[in-house]
Amino acid sequence: MACCDDFRRATAGHGLPAIEPGMPDPAGTGMDRRAFLMRGAGLALSVYGASKLGLDQLEAGVAAASSGSGAPVLVNVFLPGGLDSLSALAPVGDARYAALRPTLKLAAGTGATFAEDTRLMWHPAAAGLAQLHAEGKVSVFPAIGYDHPDQSHFTSRHFWEVGALDPGARLGWMGRYLDVVGDVDNPLQGIALDASLAPSLASSRVPVAAISKPSDYSFWVQGVANPTSDPMMEAYGRMGALAGGASGALDTARTVVRQVDGVRRSLGAFVTADGKPGYTSPVTYPSGDLGARLAALGAMLAAGLPIRCVAVQGAGGYDTHSDQATTLTTNLGKTVDSIVAFQRDLEARGLADRVLIQMWSEFGRRPKENGTGTDHGAAGCAFVIGTRAKGTMVGEFPGLSTLDAQSNLRATSDFRTMYCSLLEQWMGIDAAQVIPNAAALGRVALVR
Repeated sequence: MACCDDFRRATAGHGLPAIEPGMPDPAGTGMDRRAFLMRGAGLALSVYGASKLGLDQLEAGVAAASSGSGAPVLVNVFLPGGLDSLSALAPVGDARYAALRPTLKLAAGTGATFAEDTRLMWHPAAAGLAQLHAEGKVSVFPAIGYDHPDQSHFTSRHFWEVGALDPGARLGWMGRYLDVVGDVDNPLQGIALDASLAPSLASSRVPVAAISKPSDYSFWVQGVANPTSDPMMEAYGRMGALAGGASGALDTARTVVRQVDGVRRSLGAFVTADGKPGYTSPVTYPSGDLGARLAALGAMLAAGLPIRCVAVQGAGGYDTHSDQATTLTTNLGKTVDSIVAFQRDLEARGLADRVLIQMWSEFGRRPKENGTGTDHGAAGCAFVIGTRAKGTMVGEFPGLSTLDAQSNLRATSDFRTMYCSLLEQWMGIDAAQVIPNAAALGRVALVR
C-alpha cells in the first residue's frame, strides 16, 4: 500500500520529532510516564499521570474501584489514515458515483443495502457491521466532520483526539472526562490497548494506562515464586475473609488484604504459569492483534476491572492513495470482524448494556479516484455500536451532486456533537465540562 511520505505518529511523552511544519503536538505530550512491572519479565503496564503513584497505591486503587461501580464503558476504535467512507458506505445509487469512481466503484448488490438511505450499500467486508445495524445496534454518521476541514492526518486527528478545533490543546477529550469523574489512584479507568499513550486519553488530574500485552498483567511477589507464591496468596486471601473484630486496625488490615486478594484473582485470569493468556472467550475472535486485544478486554471487563474508557487502533491502515480495493477490503474486514466478535462476546457475558463502541477516522477521502486509490478528503463516516446504541442514521448523506469548494464530500454532522451526545447520554455528565463551546454544538439521540 502506498501512503503519504513519513506518515508516522510521534508517541506522546517520548520526545517528539518534527512531523510536518506547523503541525500540532499530540495531546499528552510531556506527561509523566511510570512503568510498573507486574511480572518479572516484560513491560505489562505503563501508567501516565501528572503526580506520583506508587505500586501500593496502584493495587489499593484498583481494588477499591473494582468493588463495583458498574460505570458505563466507552471503547474508542481509531482507523488510522483516513477511512474511505464512500467505500464503507458506497453510494451505488448516486448518479455521479460511477463517473467519479470508474475503477474503484462497487457493484450494486455486492453488499447489503443501507436501510435508512437506499442509495448507500455496505461494503462487503463490513457485512458484520451491516448485520449489527439490522439488529438495531449501530448508529451511523454517513458524513461527519467539521467546518473548514484540514486534510493533514496530524491536524485532523489531533482535533478529533482533543475534541476541539484547537491545535494547541494538550488534553484528550476522554482524558478530560476522566479528570471530572475519575479516581486519582486508579490508572485502569483509562486504558490504551497499545504500547504507548493514546492522545485522546491524555489527562491532567488522574492517571491513565497503556497495556501492551494484557496477558502479562498479573501480580508478582519480590523474591517469591511458585510453588510458594500461590499458596501464600491463597492464605492471605483466607485471612482477609475472616470476620471482623474489635480492633479497627485489624479490620483495616483485613480489608486491604481482601482487596488485594480480589485484584490478584481478577488479574490471575489473564496469564498462566508459563506466561500465556489464561483467559477464555465465549466466542471465537479473528486472528491478529486487534482480535487478541479485544478478547483480552472482554475478559478484563468480565473480571470487574474498573475500566471507563478504552482506546485501540483498528487493524491495518486506511491511507489508501493506491491499491485501495485490496487494502481496504483486507483491513476493514479484519477490523469489523474483530468488533463484531467483541460485541458478541459482551452479549454472551451479559455485559453488552454497559459498553458502547465508537469507531472513527480522521477524515474521509476524495470522491474522485486517482486511479487505484483516493486522496485525502473531508467528511467521513463514524459509528456508535452496542445494544444501547440508538441504531439509526445521524445526519443525512449529502450526495455527490454538490460537493464542497475542494470537491470533497460535505459534512452533515460535527464530530463534537457526537462527543457531546455521548458524554451526556452515555457517560452521564454535562458536555460543557469537557467540550469547549458545547452549548453551541447541538445534540443527537445516540443512546436508548
